Amino acid sequence: MRLSILDHGHRLRARLFFAATGRDAPDIVRTLLYRPDFFARPLLGIAAPAMRGPSFWSAAEREYLAMTTARRHRCPFCIDSHTELVRIAGNGELDPAAVRPELAAVRAFLDGTQTGEAVRPALPEHAVREALHVDLVWNVVNRLANAFGFVLRGDQVHRGTRALHRFGYRFPGFLLAGGETTDRTDHAGQGDPVANLRHAVFEAPAVTPPSLRLAAGTGAAVPEPWRAYTTLVRDASDRITGADIARLPGSEDEIFEVTVAAAVGAALTAFDTGLRVLHSEPGPSGGGGRMGT
Repeated sequence: MRLSILDHGHRLRARLFFAATGRDAPDIVRTLLYRPDFFARPLLGIAAPAMRGPSFWSAAEREYLAMTTARRHRCPFCIDSHTELVRIAGNGELDPAAVRPELAAVRAFLDGTQTGEAVRPALPEHAVREALHVDLVWNVVNRLANAFGFVLRGDQVHRGTRALHRFGYRFPGFLLAGGETTDRTDHAGQGDPVANLRHAVFEAPAVTPPSLRLAAGTGAAVPEPWRAYTTLVRDASDRITGADIARLPGSEDEIFEVTVAAAVGAALTAFDTGLRVLHSEPGPSGGGGRMGT
């Protein structure tokens, strides 16, 4: 179900940007530019380096991981987008049916973080950590795309993906600036972008109280109908219907915040599981090499 605020609730700078492009902005862009200080700014602080920064994994392989994460969440918007990005980033040379063994191994590990059955693959620590950051981003975005009914319109699957690839998942700074400061480096001396995301979504001031957002993210007790809805966001976002959202008692801003909190909380649970496995099991000998982007 589309929230009207994601179509018509943006700040002036975002509205001017949409008008200047002369085209209908993709749903993911509209969502990220709605109150970007709440979650988009810290999420993009993870996404840009994860998807296009230096890495053990090629850009096409990272798009493959994003595509297979989308398949796990049964998210048509993200499946189509990242399938096209696999083609673009790999110049048509990456065959999803014949990926290298290292990529298949880390994909199995990422799937295991969802069930608590992850076993560390025989890969360098930095390679596993980089894959975890990729998976974290898309475990959030896929849930939001399903919950808010993202669709691809016109030639967005081609035009939008080319823009994402060209700009390396980076947005102009003026579109993300302003609002509440949620970067924890400002008051805790931490440069970890994942810590920034946790703080922004679960601790920083917002419309809803932090206690509700944290409960939505962790699966702790929340009153109905929020409980049933947040469970769907975390565990089966592809089954969310407009009726599920229509039953919710809050304003659209409250629905937006609680949905984001549930999506981010579920994604962080898998991410933290992966880190625990990574740190508790011995790694392979040797540091491994890095692949170009």
